[in-house]
Amino acid sequence: MKTLTILIALFLFNFSCGAYEMTGAVSKAPSHEIFDELLKRYVSKEGKVNYKGFVEEKGKLQKYLDLLSKNAPDRKTWSKDEQLAYWINAYNAFTIKLIADNYPVESIKDLNPTLTVPMVNTVWTKKFFKIGGEDTSLDDIEHKIIRKEFEEPRIHFAVNCASVSCPPLLNEAFTAEKLDKQLEKAAKDFINNPKYNKISKDKAEISQIFSWFKGDFTKNGSLIDYLNKYSKVEINSKAKISNLKYDWSLNE
Repeated sequence: MKTLTILIALFLFNFSCGAYEMTGAVSKAPSHEIFDELLKRYVSKEGKVNYKGFVEEKGKLQKYLDLLSKNAPDRKTWSKDEQLAYWINAYNAFTIKLIADNYPVESIKDLNPTLTVPMVNTVWTKKFFKIGGEDTSLDDIEHKIIRKEFEEPRIHFAVNCASVSCPPLLNEAFTAEKLDKQLEKAAKDFINNPKYNKISKDKAEISQIFSWFKGDFTKNGSLIDYLNKYSKVEINSKAKISNLKYDWSLNE
């Protein structure tokens, strides 16, 4: 009887393993190669975007977007870096699609719904694409997924809102293998660029991003502490801090 029980258990184990393999339950993160090629071709090192180029290659961009839509992150099988790289690329790629579909446009904010309730009904809350069959918006990606699931303030220098004052769009796709280096570079480049932040020892005029998402930057210290992690100029702890005006003009 004991032998029979063991044999049945072994049979069930082997059957379940076989079924697991046949159904392809182990999900792999999709390649970001297509997006990488497009970014290298149509985004300058300074982050200026050639939207006309993306319009001309809408088919290729859509192929990548379809790949993202059909391959939502699997929290059980994907690494954290694979998931985060996916979501950053998804935000940036669907933002580019939004502009390309409506090009020419002077500002992404021109695409806000006619009857707009501030911060409730905007271009960012519009669910204009699907991820894993779910209607999704840019806000869903940024606030309900990235900021909620990943304690990583450097993402604010990686997601791009198609605007002049937004941290420049990286001219390569984010990948799990290079993610930390890419985020580190994005943080240093943005914080030390006088176009976005004017920093001196006793005074700092900084991007409004640091005001809008202050809580993300101050979980382990003050805002000045965070800036000093990347700033080439060490800011005095009692320095005067103010915000620069945000330019929503298209980043082309």
